Amino acid sequence: MPTASVVHWFQAGLIPARALAAFCAILCCQIAVAGDWPQFRGPTGQGIATDKGLPEEFGEEQNLLRKTEVPGRGWSSPVVMAGQVWMTSARDDGKSLRAVCVDLRKGSIVHDVEVFTPNDPLEVNAKNSHASPTPVLAPGRVYVHFGAMGTACLDSKTGRILWKTEELKIDHKEGPGSSPVLVDDLLVVNCDGRDLQYVAALDTRTGKLKWKTNRSAPLRNNIEFKKAYCTPLLVESNGRRQLVSPGADQVQGYDPVTGEELWRVRYIGFSNVPRPIFLDGTLFVVTGYMKPELWAIRPDGEGDVTKTHVLWTFTRQVPANPSVLGADGLIYSVSDLGVLVCLDALSGKPVWQERLGGNYWASPVLADGRLYFSSENGTITVLRAGRSFEKLAETKLDGSIFASPAVVDSTLLVRTDKALYRFGTK
Repeated sequence: MPTASVVHWFQAGLIPARALAAFCAILCCQIAVAGDWPQFRGPTGQGIATDKGLPEEFGEEQNLLRKTEVPGRGWSSPVVMAGQVWMTSARDDGKSLRAVCVDLRKGSIVHDVEVFTPNDPLEVNAKNSHASPTPVLAPGRVYVHFGAMGTACLDSKTGRILWKTEELKIDHKEGPGSSPVLVDDLLVVNCDGRDLQYVAALDTRTGKLKWKTNRSAPLRNNIEFKKAYCTPLLVESNGRRQLVSPGADQVQGYDPVTGEELWRVRYIGFSNVPRPIFLDGTLFVVTGYMKPELWAIRPDGEGDVTKTHVLWTFTRQVPANPSVLGADGLIYSVSDLGVLVCLDALSGKPVWQERLGGNYWASPVLADGRLYFSSENGTITVLRAGRSFEKLAETKLDGSIFASPAVVDSTLLVRTDKALYRFGTK
């Protein structure tokens, strides 16, 4: 549909403002898919890039285009739009929460904005940070989230803070982890604490609460089993858009506009981190600690569909922290302890299994037929995607990797605890 026609109809009063906002959001997503990495795990939220020509071999002195030191501590993944790379960072033991922008081409820091200054920062797990949720970008806007310490919107050109809110309060215990997502004119966040468990949507223009939906399924009595740190995923199934949101002991599909629950599946698991993926009409969800399982679910039901819409479950070497990746009928999954499993997406049967070694937190990416896996000690392993294990290259960077890589303009962006790297064929 021509953009000019939609604008003309809006001016004539033939379509409502919300419909125009939805159209603009779809248009922006199409632009982002073409050349940006605007959210956690990229344009589709599933770690897949369409870029060709990424380097197979790279390192501290090989195919390195830029290396930029990023002050502070933060595990948020780099996101990219319009030549800007955005991340969050925390300094002074969490008393200065910041949004940092790096020029993609030059590698210089353009903005370093102090967004929140909590007097008493939340306690965080030793392996977490005060700045772990990944920002999400829209044209001209940057949305950052620090869990219960606050959410904000910045002007991407000037770095000016447009609005801030500290309304989304929960008891994380381990610190913040869930990244925000954009749906039309809404900023949606999972809020799963030891005390409260809900999904909330903020107005992107004002930061005001638009809807809030509590988790529906009953939870276990132990408060430690109620928290989760997952990021929702927007999918469309049979013409119905839905926000898939895993939490402790349950995953729901919500109407993204109203927050109404469409369906739910019950499981046993908490502290969920891996973002779900959607492949060939099927959802793949990790159930969380203590014994993670991978469940394949049909997202076309109503109400409690635990007994009718779970297609298969896989229980061996499933990650508690890295997200899985799916493409061409295969699911790739690296466990926290470095065991890589390739599954047939239709049946859930293993195709092959290999040990990469090391410990893993970051989620993998796929680009140009290659898989990139980043371990905590800074080792990146490159594999060829397919039904047989084929290792192509391995490199070791200075520092630790907890953030997931980004792919833009046929280059690979990797954030360590010390710096932001950009690798590409020179």
